Amino acid sequence: MTPYVCSDCPRQCAAPRGETGAGFCRMGADPVIARAAPHYDEEPVISGTKGSGAVFFSGCALRCRYCQNFPISHQGFGQRVSVDRLREIYFELIDRGVHNINLVNPTHFAAAIEASLDPGLPVPVVWNTGGYERVETLRRLEGRVQVYLPDMKYIEAYSARRYSAAADYFDFAGPALKEMLRQTGPVELDGDGIIRRGTIVRHLILPGRAHESMAILDWIAENLPGAWVSLMAQYLPFGQVEGLDALDRRLTPDEYDAVVDHLMDLGLEDGFVQELSSSDEKYIPAFDLTGVEKPQ
Repeated sequence: MTPYVCSDCPRQCAAPRGETGAGFCRMGADPVIARAAPHYDEEPVISGTKGSGAVFFSGCALRCRYCQNFPISHQGFGQRVSVDRLREIYFELIDRGVHNINLVNPTHFAAAIEASLDPGLPVPVVWNTGGYERVETLRRLEGRVQVYLPDMKYIEAYSARRYSAAADYFDFAGPALKEMLRQTGPVELDGDGIIRRGTIVRHLILPGRAHESMAILDWIAENLPGAWVSLMAQYLPFGQVEGLDALDRRLTPDEYDAVVDHLMDLGLEDGFVQELSSSDEKYIPAFDLTGVEKPQ
């Protein structure tokens, strides 16, 4: 891809991106991918019976110290591909029968992905993101992305700064999620119960932060009518969390129950609630370059 000066994510590094990158994400212009394969552990309306065509991008616009994908998000493991090769990967997955193309952590490669989605694909495209987005970047994707699957990680600057090096997280995520919902409208399913378009907001409950989870659910209930909620309990103490508040332990049943009860009290019935038993390493995919190289 042609080198460019990047301002796609909220960092707005204005860093030159060519074969290598000097910005916060440390990535060049061409996408770097760690895995591309059918994925069966997303929400049921996304994975369905045939799997979601998940493309896992390396690097990140955040620095989540507890990230379960640490080898690719922090350490940059993956293989550089061209925009043309990225589009080929989409169709290789589509030929395997996946319900959609699921772009996992795509924000910092928005320019390359935008090019790769022209013309549009015959299946829905899922923008699976940490929620730290610029509205201006999202507007370039309108019509190319049918499903937004953002996190809403934080509402407090303290936790956003301490855990993800992004004190302004909510300042960007709030408007970004509203823009996503504006583009998609309410969730629409096909005759088989697979999502065709819409916005599903994920929230991962963090140990010691149940109060913040409840505040986030309050905000969603007030600001995102028509969006579904996916409340997640799969937190595991990964990455660099030793001594980091309560993040060096798993959720307690009391924390989990308090947040789930609050979700129900708010009437946020459309969506999904993970069982506490989902806190298991078996749900983390193997980042081994599966599907990245062109088949011989």
